Amino acid sequence: MTTAILFLFGLSVALATILAIANSKLKVEEDPRIDVVADMLPGANCGACGLPGCRAFAERVVKGEIKPTDCPVGGVDTANYIANYLGIDAGAFVKKVARLLCAGGSDVAVEAGEYEGATSCRAAAAVTGGPKACVYGCLGLGDCMDVCTFGAIHMSPTNLPVVDIEKCTACGDCVEVCPKDLFELMPVNRHLIVQCKSLLEGDEAQEQCQVACTACGRCAADAPEGLIEMKNNLPVINEDLLNMETEIATLRCPTGAIVWVEGPQFPQFQLKQQETFSEE
Repeated sequence: MTTAILFLFGLSVALATILAIANSKLKVEEDPRIDVVADMLPGANCGACGLPGCRAFAERVVKGEIKPTDCPVGGVDTANYIANYLGIDAGAFVKKVARLLCAGGSDVAVEAGEYEGATSCRAAAAVTGGPKACVYGCLGLGDCMDVCTFGAIHMSPTNLPVVDIEKCTACGDCVEVCPKDLFELMPVNRHLIVQCKSLLEGDEAQEQCQVACTACGRCAADAPEGLIEMKNNLPVINEDLLNMETEIATLRCPTGAIVWVEGPQFPQFQLKQQETFSEE
């Protein structure tokens, strides 16, 4: 009995010694600046930077693999704060915001049926695509509002999400949760937005939603060459030619499906665009 106890004791000591030596030889010294930078970050761990959390972001910044401005939540002030501490260039910062690519609220979109179930877009979408006649349109049940950590989304009287661009951090949660893929992160200084994702055309599209794109192609014809191309009955804006954006591309749109955004309240401008067209 005593021999067994001594053997186990000796074995434990030997293993502990081996582990201690291995730890001293193999351990990796962590840069103390990582903790400092992590504390400078918002701490939201939202993944908007494409990394699993703020600490992972701090590690990459300290290693010089990414720029402080790659954190959209922190903004310019946080980026400059980190850059000054590390003595590096903060990088260029262009604020991004979530844009809703649908204007089909309850006032203009046709309802094909009545949905009774959980108040969730994802649940409604699982039931024959939702109650709207347009299977591409916003269901208006507010999943995007519910997941927005920063309170940047509220629902309009016509059951469309409204994004507050001052609060939006481009975290991407609304993009992921929308079952219709109607949110897209865009630079806040981008002006031309196509507010429709319906693949239908002509009267068929407009019978389902008054503000649907009818695939008439007038925007592409009026825009500078190469800026807009019609694909699958929708205008597609060339991201490489955004410096050529012009409001003229919106002026002959018969439904107001393509808009020119200037102000902070996206739906308000969209309404103004429709009213201007109707006056003409």
